[in-house]
Amino acid sequence: MADSVYKKITLVGTSENSFSEAASVAIAKAAETVKHMSWFEVVEQRGSIVDGKIQQFQVTLSVGFRVE
Repeated sequence: MADSVYKKITLVGTSENSFSEAASVAIAKAAETVKHMSWFEVVEQRGSIVDGKIQQFQVTLSVGFRVE
């Protein structure tokens, strides 16, 4: 088995519904152009508030993918 090399990128996903959906949106969009994604970690969660209500969920992710 050969050794592997990985690169990390930072993504920020947003959603009006949940942190989980924000992460899924970010991964799905990145998958359109980034190959061999292997793992992610949540770096930060935050959101915006308008008129006392949550308007948007935001998630910052580090995503690792294998370099060919």
